Amino acid sequence: MSNTETHPHEVVCHDGGLPGPRSQCADGVPVEIIEAREVPLGGPRAMTVRRTLPQRQRSMIGAWCFADHYGPDDVSMTGGMDVAPHPHTGLQTVSWLFEGAIDHIDSGGNTGRVLPGQLNLMTAGHGICHSEVSTESTTVLHGVQLWLALPDAVRDTLPRRFEHYEPEPVAFDGGSALIFLGQLLGAASPVAVHSPLVAAEIRLDPAATLELPVDPRFEHGVLVDAGDLTLEGVSVPHATMGYTGIGSTMLRLRNEGTTPARAVLIGGAPFGEDIIMWWNFVGRDSDEITRYRQEWQDESDRFGEVLGYVGHDPDGLKRLPAPALPGVRLHPRQNRPPHVQG
Repeated sequence: MSNTETHPHEVVCHDGGLPGPRSQCADGVPVEIIEAREVPLGGPRAMTVRRTLPQRQRSMIGAWCFADHYGPDDVSMTGGMDVAPHPHTGLQTVSWLFEGAIDHIDSGGNTGRVLPGQLNLMTAGHGICHSEVSTESTTVLHGVQLWLALPDAVRDTLPRRFEHYEPEPVAFDGGSALIFLGQLLGAASPVAVHSPLVAAEIRLDPAATLELPVDPRFEHGVLVDAGDLTLEGVSVPHATMGYTGIGSTMLRLRNEGTTPARAVLIGGAPFGEDIIMWWNFVGRDSDEITRYRQEWQDESDRFGEVLGYVGHDPDGLKRLPAPALPGVRLHPRQNRPPHVQG
């Protein structure tokens, strides 16, 4: 997925953040609430996504540096997803759907259809470009798009890749989980990652509680898609993320409602590297971002070419142009610790 904002702000990503609500449980883990901001994706009939990462409050959770949540979206009203070829550097994109289907084409020569319950992970590395279009048969589109920052040691050396994995459900008393990256609940994803992390879809029946063993090295975020969910006794509203810092060995999730609940859990060890995100680029300094933008505009070999993109609008853009850079150098902000602040 592209960040299609025409005037994107520079985002300097660090671990850590600002104060948020805390659990009132005697033995509970502190919880910080990260609210989403709405961002239009596409043209005049743009579908709206709800973005919880990055924000000034908290710009990373482990290596996770971007989180968009969208739908359920009636594509007859919004036009669905139609993102023309656009570039990425220094990251991996994670596509995870609840409903609908999206066709993917990238400049690594990879094509794929993203379907519910199936991980699709694209590695940009040195540079890649890709398109994403919801299929003609899709009537409702609903899912999340996540980005992983790649460590400096590998971000320029990894090849362009597109990986697919369909995890088997892991059942527990009161629900089930799909672990699509890392290890959780005794299940492990075979998909290789380049920093310690985890990601899973968690489903909870009405009035069910899950006591979830987690890695104490990790900070975690729980993005609520459906249901009346609490994390450590703190209510996490729909389309918001509950954050917990490092040091926890157990997280308690409960569905307080009368309908099924669903959430996406992400987590990872604090990334330990400052990154600058601007538009669809992840870099380390202002000069890199400037160079990436110019190379995209020049149609350089860094990003390659998407062959076969057909959008919903025959007169639409065949390639997304990069927005204008701000007239100042991009500088890091002060890093914050991977704990709920307060």
